[in-house]
Amino acid sequence: MKDMRIQRREVLLGAAATGLGLATGTVPAWAQASAWPTKPVNLVVPFPAGGGTDAFARPLAAQFSKATGKTLVIDNRGGAGGTVGASFASKAAPDGYTLFMGAVHHAIAPSMYPKLDYDLEKDFIPLFLLANVPQVLVVNPKAVPVNNFQQFMDYVKRNPAKLNYGSAGAGTSHHLAGELFKQQTGTFITHIPYRGAGPALQDLIGGQVDMMFDGLGSSASHIKGGRIKALMVSGPKRNAAFPDVPCAAEVGLPDYTVTTWYGLWAPKGTPADVQARIVDEVRKLGSADELKTIWANNGAEYGGLTQPQFAAMVSSEVKRWAAVVKASGAKLD
Repeated sequence: MKDMRIQRREVLLGAAATGLGLATGTVPAWAQASAWPTKPVNLVVPFPAGGGTDAFARPLAAQFSKATGKTLVIDNRGGAGGTVGASFASKAAPDGYTLFMGAVHHAIAPSMYPKLDYDLEKDFIPLFLLANVPQVLVVNPKAVPVNNFQQFMDYVKRNPAKLNYGSAGAGTSHHLAGELFKQQTGTFITHIPYRGAGPALQDLIGGQVDMMFDGLGSSASHIKGGRIKALMVSGPKRNAAFPDVPCAAEVGLPDYTVTTWYGLWAPKGTPADVQARIVDEVRKLGSADELKTIWANNGAEYGGLTQPQFAAMVSSEVKRWAAVVKASGAKLD
């Protein structure tokens, strides 16, 4: 009987605390977590609109709003290879209402930017791997008058140091993909860094730069529209969205594999139950037909790793790209 009285007392105290919270306009932390989201959520995208990160963030935001009734606000903060936005997001309140959508670029950044004021693995909590998408070699068909990869290689060798390639910024996967290509082919192409893939793509289409090593997510619609020409996708197999474009292994570059991945993080200190709510919501969105179709049209594979798996992948990528940067001698332009 005594135990029953104690349990009843605890229930009544809990109810009273909840009632007091409602009366005073405050809600207990556990209630806030279970109700997430109760207001708009800010999604920091560390590149300007029009790039690969944006190409996946905006469809995610649209479906999020439909599913939850709350807005996922895209906050584009470009600069310094995506590190400006990452720095901002790392210092946000850890309450579940500021999230960060980063990419492979952020695993490269520690090796390229020695004075970062944040640590990707210590100041963020990895939540979800959203997409994997191969890099694609694309050219402006007017600036580079070729029809296939072999013609491209002949053209580059006949015109040493003539061509340039745009990137989303120094230290991004676009930049390192170009450095790897130069290493493996013995060619030289001048690097032109931008503040994001979107501006670089616009200049590629306009003819201000000759080529890019871009993620398919941002290039896909322009390839299909004929504004740029795809000559090769990285890796050992063709991409289902572009079956006519050969892969690197087919054109004699079996070790040329560069994949752009996009993930979701929360600032360190975000409560575990809030993390779980975010992961559950994003997992449901990613398994729905709407996003599956958009991902497929962008040549992307759905991520779907658990939080520990994503964390392990990020750690592995930081080490992998450190080795690539060292071997290539890549530096900030």
